[in-house]
Amino acid sequence: MKLNDVATIKTNYPDADFWLVRRGSLKTCGKPVMEFSPEHIGVKVNRTDVFLPRYLFYVFEALHSLRRWEPIATGTLSLVNIRVSDVRNIELSPM
Repeated sequence: MKLNDVATIKTNYPDADFWLVRRGSLKTCGKPVMEFSPEHIGVKVNRTDVFLPRYLFYVFEALHSLRRWEPIATGTLSLVNIRVSDVRNIELSPM
């Protein structure tokens, strides 16, 4: 199951459950946050029977701490970004 199967993922999404930092350093790129910015990638869980939004936020915190985004981030060493399509295609397994 991919994230796209259970959630809507897009930029400039103020109604999202949480957001991922799309641009920044390798340290900040992909970090989940609870503050809206039109530049961040918004994630809104549509299938709450499969994943709760808060649980998915913690999953993304774990992915960020495991440096999941570093190999797929594009750009220079000082400014990188992740694509919405990268986030949509993340493989998930419900508990």
